[in-house]
Amino acid sequence: MTAEADRDTVAEVLSALADPTRRRILDALAAHGEATATVLAGELPVSRQAIVKHLAVLDRAGLVAAHRAGREARYVVRPARLSVTARWMDRVAADWDSRLSAIKRLAEDASDA
Repeated sequence: MTAEADRDTVAEVLSALADPTRRRILDALAAHGEATATVLAGELPVSRQAIVKHLAVLDRAGLVAAHRAGREARYVVRPARLSVTARWMDRVAADWDSRLSAIKRLAEDASDA
């Protein structure tokens, strides 16, 4: 992926994960391996229609995938985009660690003087 595509992916993933219900849906899917909107609605304090709308957002962000099983769609977590986002977060954290270390060195040097 290009750096621009990575930035787009991170933005889509963070936007999708900003909603606590969508995070709970991902947690439930991870626990089940796969599940239908009906099963998820039975476990969460949200209607099936709301679950379907949340799953559509997660699907657009590339966080879940669906396949048909009879009349219902079965959803699974797609971890690849989460991995891209985690790598970005690691880079940001490493950059901040580096900056904070530099500030600490400057402060220590100033106190030694």
